[in-house]
Amino acid sequence: MDRFEIIGPNRLQGTIRAAGAKNAALPALTAALLAEGTVELSGLPAVQDIRTMVRLLEHLGAEVESSGHTLAVTSSGKPVADDADYALVKTMRASVLVLGPLVARLGHARVSLPGGCAIGVRPIDQHLAGLEALGAEVTLEHGYVTARADRLVGNRFKFAGRTVTGTENLLMAATLARGTTVLDNCAREPEVVDLARLLTAMGARIRGAGEDRIEIQGVDSLGGASHRVIADRIEGGTYLLAAAITGGDVVLEDCAPGDLAALLEVLERAGCAVDVRPTAVRVSAAGPLAAHSIETAPHPGFPTDLQAQYMALMTQAQGRSSIHETVFENRFQHAPELVRMGAAIQVDGGYAWVEGPAPLSGAHVMATDLRASACLVLAGLVAEGRTVVHRIYHLDRGYEGMEEKLRGLGARVERASE
Repeated sequence: MDRFEIIGPNRLQGTIRAAGAKNAALPALTAALLAEGTVELSGLPAVQDIRTMVRLLEHLGAEVESSGHTLAVTSSGKPVADDADYALVKTMRASVLVLGPLVARLGHARVSLPGGCAIGVRPIDQHLAGLEALGAEVTLEHGYVTARADRLVGNRFKFAGRTVTGTENLLMAATLARGTTVLDNCAREPEVVDLARLLTAMGARIRGAGEDRIEIQGVDSLGGASHRVIADRIEGGTYLLAAAITGGDVVLEDCAPGDLAALLEVLERAGCAVDVRPTAVRVSAAGPLAAHSIETAPHPGFPTDLQAQYMALMTQAQGRSSIHETVFENRFQHAPELVRMGAAIQVDGGYAWVEGPAPLSGAHVMATDLRASACLVLAGLVAEGRTVVHRIYHLDRGYEGMEEKLRGLGARVERASE
């Protein structure tokens, strides 16, 4: 296992380009299983989750050709396998996204319950209820989901709660269902909209992506397409927060500022200068930071995937802030590690209170999940002395070459082997 060694404090300054969105690339890759032809995806980030998904697609019989940040996935004929084994999916929750395409294309699928970061229960009951509404027979035993249907049939289904992967799974399944499917209380995240754009390019008939209600008119088959995934708003937001916590000045290029609106509003309230351009954002923090409370919420609210990084920022803000985590029930595991570095944080259930500014000092800290890893790196950038962040394999699931990008902005950070 690798670790990061950071010497602080640092002040970040410069320009950085947003990578392609991991959380858009993963459903796009699984959508290729629906196509009778080649789906070419460009702008993909070189992160571990993408490599894991490629292995899963190849196991299912797809041919995957790689060229830099572009992958061409060909599922000529039907996939040769219908199973996603635990050994392949144990590290990645997005593996459940093969369920909808396999049932729609093959009429059957057997998928292990997914793994991923230990940040909450995150059940897939809405995925299964939605497939049952479309006519699938679903069973759950020995840690596997088995679903069967001669052909899915369009129906109306309302999600009990907003779920991004649930919306994406049923959206893909419904494209090949007979008749019309209406999905209510859908997730509105940009990654859902991006998936709908790809499916439409493949020949699907979809209306309302990005809204509460999505209507899908099923078709008999889907073809190949070329598609560039959207910019990663979470990766980009992490670097903007890094600029803020270090009192820096960073321009994020090739991004979609509208997808970052909730974060940019909060950064302004915390005392940062924010300059929004058509495809770029500049964040600078020359003056003192002000404490500002947030509550995580599904899009367009403040993203839960930026909550940990924002907590690091609030350790350097003047005053008392509260952070209310409403999406996942176990997503404050980074708080004790920040306290080890000198932060003043109290956690009670879904709330955390942060007193600042707290002088942070370098320490050995342990990453517990993907976004907690980024939080501890941000804290290390502003801490006095040497910070060692262990278990960076979590970080590698979602951030491409973070140490190189940070060094490009002036940070003193190195990757080392345990």
